[in-house]
Amino acid sequence: MFKGVRTIILDYDGTLHDSTKNYIHAFKQAYAYLVEAGHAASRDWADAEITKWLGYSSKAMWENFMPDLDEEVRSKASKMIGQILLEKAQTGQAVLYEGALETLQALKKKGYRLVFLSNCSRAYMEAHRESFGLDRYFDGMYCTEDFSFIPKYEIFESIQSVFPGGYLIVGDRFQDIEVAEHHPVSTVGCRYGFGFPGELDSADAQIDDIRELNDLL
Repeated sequence: MFKGVRTIILDYDGTLHDSTKNYIHAFKQAYAYLVEAGHAASRDWADAEITKWLGYSSKAMWENFMPDLDEEVRSKASKMIGQILLEKAQTGQAVLYEGALETLQALKKKGYRLVFLSNCSRAYMEAHRESFGLDRYFDGMYCTEDFSFIPKYEIFESIQSVFPGGYLIVGDRFQDIEVAEHHPVSTVGCRYGFGFPGELDSADAQIDDIRELNDLL
């Protein structure tokens, strides 16, 4: 199915990194600040209502979540989430999906070029790079903050200019799979991540465990 693939571009949160617990905590802390400051009404949140924002850039998340929020307040709440997630990574509280690093190592041994592409900040990417020694596996690491949070399908053009085709995109959200609507790439959707039912239907293949990726290639 994926004959000719030489470069594999992998999303991070919801694909390699299980950010559920840390993101829920950070989101609730930021929302509590908004409530205390009088910018939002107090309410309870189901986990799925929070994790649905994973995969979005911080800019896109706030534009969709609370579009009428004052820009300065939005920025403070966004930075609060980012700082908490950063501290979690820096203090060893980030968790990868079981078998994630072993899968990356196996793919690298097969000769694939591996590229990290995440809707995250540079500080977040660097913290995880250091925490998990990601340089041992990835030939290139890209975060959307370095590109002013433009869509991944636009950033792909920069990756394409550096790494050889064919290309395989692996991720859990539509932001990953939609790259194939703009470029001749193959896609694998990760059903265990944070996407909604049907969100990955257009992917060429779907997996329920990151370790299944090695079996496909």
